[in-house]
Amino acid sequence: MPVPEDHSGTSWDRGALGDTGLSRVRLEALLQELVGRVDEIMDTQERLRALLDAVVGIGADLDLNSTLDRIVTAACELVGARYGALGVVRPDGKRLSRFITHGVDDEQIAEIGPYPEGHGILGLLIDHPEPLRLTDLAGHPRSYGFPPNHPPMKSFLGVPIRTRERAYGNLYLTEKSDGSDFTEDDERTVQALAAAAGVVVDNARLYADTERRRRWHEVTAEITQFMLDEFDPQESLDLVARRAREVSASRVGAILLHLDDELVVQALDAPPVIGPYLERRIPVDHPIVADLLDGDHRVVIEDLTQFLKDCGLLSQLPELGGLGRTIIAPLPAGLNHAGGALVVAADQGTALAVTPGTDLLEMFANQTTVALDRAQARRDQAALAVLEDRDRIARDLHDLVIQRLFATGLQLQGMQRTLQPQAQERVARAVQDIDATIADLRSAIFELHHHPGRESLRAGITALVAEYAETLGFRPQLTVTGPVDTAVPAEAWDELLAVLREALSNIVRHAGAGSVAVDISVTGEELLLRVADDGGGIGAADRDSGLRTFRERAAGLRGSVRLGSNEPHGTVLELRAPI
Repeated sequence: MPVPEDHSGTSWDRGALGDTGLSRVRLEALLQELVGRVDEIMDTQERLRALLDAVVGIGADLDLNSTLDRIVTAACELVGARYGALGVVRPDGKRLSRFITHGVDDEQIAEIGPYPEGHGILGLLIDHPEPLRLTDLAGHPRSYGFPPNHPPMKSFLGVPIRTRERAYGNLYLTEKSDGSDFTEDDERTVQALAAAAGVVVDNARLYADTERRRRWHEVTAEITQFMLDEFDPQESLDLVARRAREVSASRVGAILLHLDDELVVQALDAPPVIGPYLERRIPVDHPIVADLLDGDHRVVIEDLTQFLKDCGLLSQLPELGGLGRTIIAPLPAGLNHAGGALVVAADQGTALAVTPGTDLLEMFANQTTVALDRAQARRDQAALAVLEDRDRIARDLHDLVIQRLFATGLQLQGMQRTLQPQAQERVARAVQDIDATIADLRSAIFELHHHPGRESLRAGITALVAEYAETLGFRPQLTVTGPVDTAVPAEAWDELLAVLREALSNIVRHAGAGSVAVDISVTGEELLLRVADDGGGIGAADRDSGLRTFRERAAGLRGSVRLGSNEPHGTVLELRAPI
């Protein structure tokens, strides 16, 4: 019986061979997948290593400006972006205050024009600080377009930078160097960098704030030391204005004082174009000035140029165009002024180095008032020393010199009766000279009691009499007796001088006199003004009209006036008024 052919072995061998080929294919696929996974792991490790290097790099130092530059550069390098920028959001959270770029040189920036303020896509990230990834910038509804000479940009990745739950700014990245779009991994990488950047920026700002405070206190100590020595008040104001401008990184520093219902620019540290504003006077009743000075807290103007434009004043103050953030700190009132303001102003688009909520500017304002008060106190002290010295001299003249002259005059008068008539006449003239000298000394004593720097009635009378010497052709004889400067109220000085001027004018016009004697004396509680001439007198009509004018003047002094004849000829005018 024939044995049937067994094909089972052959069939098994073919199946085994088929399974072996299929396994080999699967193995190659697995190996390729494994290699891909390894490459991804290597890429991830490489990106993580680059991210760590970037985080370490951006925290290399605490200078805020260089830190921002390094953040932009690191972000571009991490995701291979050709262009990058970091926009710092203003404190009000509406626009950009700074714009740091990467991938664009200075010439290109100059051709493009001013930095963006935060419109379009940039503004979208300001309004909604969330990551944004686009394949085509121009296709977004918020696209604002590009200015002329701007390099072409299509792909976009924007990520906010937060510091203490506040949006400090945004990273803007465009155009990957390989021409592809930004990926989710790119977004996550930049987000991680932005998180680290927020901490670095916050530390840099804290360090900058600490350094700023240190500098402010150094300057405060410098000004205090300056005021401990002998100093000129104007130099102290100039120093405060200059140092306030320097440490606040501003363009203009100025001190305005409230004097005589006006604000006077007393000190100014600014570019030459603004220099002519020194000593300019501004009425305090101006609505804008009144609003700025109404209150005890400082006033902050975010954009001075725009503020002036809105108020319609920019055309009147064109030199102030280009100034931005401005801080006006009130000056406390002092001994010789009613307050004022310390002003610092930065260029448009530039931040002031003044931390919000601090009182550093107020410290400078208080130092300004202290400097002015100390200068006034020094002037008062010097004036007091002069007055004390004058009092001593006056006492010596009165108690020693005048008494000795008076005693000498009495001795001469006692000897006069024993002398020959010719000698008696000479002695009489000597006694008269002594009396005149005593009168002059008493006038000098009264002048010594006059406060230096203040107007003097005695000086005004002397100047008025000297003024008419040329018109009369001779100098009138003037005698002033008593404390006219201290006893006669200051509000009566003008009326008294007006009466004297009118009397001398009448003598010039009508009398034709050869001599005039002016006597002013203060005795008890009465003031007497007597003007006598040896002229031909005045007629009845002139007497009536002239007397009416004198009576009106006398009424202003609550006194009376008499116009009579002088013996042997001439006219006498007498005015008496209570004091």
